[in-house]
Amino acid sequence: MPAKKIGLDNAKKEKLFYFVANVVVYREADGRCLILQRSEREKVHPGKYAVPGGKLEWKDLDLNNPTRINGEVLDYENAVEELLKREVFEETGLEIESGLHYLNSVAFVRPDEIPVILVKFAAKYKQGEVKLEEGSFTHHAWVNEEEVKKYPLIKGIDEEVKNVIEIFRKG
Repeated sequence: MPAKKIGLDNAKKEKLFYFVANVVVYREADGRCLILQRSEREKVHPGKYAVPGGKLEWKDLDLNNPTRINGEVLDYENAVEELLKREVFEETGLEIESGLHYLNSVAFVRPDEIPVILVKFAAKYKQGEVKLEEGSFTHHAWVNEEEVKKYPLIKGIDEEVKNVIEIFRKG
């Protein structure tokens, strides 16, 4: 029988993580990527430049609207793609193209002891003007692989920007 609710009662506590996805947004017109400065009030990497992204939430798994029922399993296809489209729009006001390019992943433990699985992607900018989410970000910049080094970054962002530019320049 398919699930009737989402809960943690039957979960193995040692198996639980936040699931987070980030995306490096590439603007083809000038070969630059978007970076965002995190608010000083953020728990993780306050004041550092990062890229858009966010956590998969319980509401993303609407039990009444799976994309398909696979036996007794409720499937939610394109959950990461939809998460990133939503987060990019909420955080920046921009739209991204549908195709994602996988970059890498990292598992880490936040200062508040919450374990996280972070999966990183690249996507092309589609349209829109940057309008930062109030209270979450303070500044933004469109940068190339040299310019990105001038900003206080979360470790690895400069390499990801460089890799994304290479991926999209090669076509």
